[in-house]
Amino acid sequence: MIAIIDYGMGNLYSVEKAFVKLGAEVVVTSEPKIVAAADKVVLPGVGAFGDCMENLNAYHMIDAIHEVVAKGTPFLSICLGLQVLFEGSEEDPETKGLGLFPGMVRKIQAPALKIPHMGWNSLSFAAKSPLFENIPQESYVYFVHSFHAVPEDTSLITAVADYGGAVTAAVGRGNIQAVQFHPEKSGSIGLAMLANFKELKS
Repeated sequence: MIAIIDYGMGNLYSVEKAFVKLGAEVVVTSEPKIVAAADKVVLPGVGAFGDCMENLNAYHMIDAIHEVVAKGTPFLSICLGLQVLFEGSEEDPETKGLGLFPGMVRKIQAPALKIPHMGWNSLSFAAKSPLFENIPQESYVYFVHSFHAVPEDTSLITAVADYGGAVTAAVGRGNIQAVQFHPEKSGSIGLAMLANFKELKS
């Protein structure tokens, strides 16, 4: 069973719909116990870093997330869900992230281009990720974001996009995999990535 964390923010139902289309058993839940017991967990996110962390705390999800990650449960973060894996963000400097990965989230520096980075862009794979199994290099996916992760350890970066320079598009290590783009809005390529996640073994 795949648990999609409902903490009052995020594009939950399009993510749920995508997994249902793939034949997955899915539950959208705001119950930490259900998240902790799930075979796989998805953390979607849309909105502001500070609001996300405040809501995760209010829903008592922070301990549940640390628990599932520690025991090796496959864990997928999407968009803002990727950003909160890090220690903090320039968007809300007073707010601490989950701290699962060392590094900060920074504003995209692309003076000649519109911010947010919004629309379709191609991926350049930087490291092996189970999400990208059988996905062609330079595949196009859908982005909407103004900030991107800058890990202390660059080996965490599994894909980048070019938007006035390299922008972090995906990160991962072990059972934690995360994408800055929206696979649920990225057509057949995004569905194939979600299918890869669905097949992961803990």
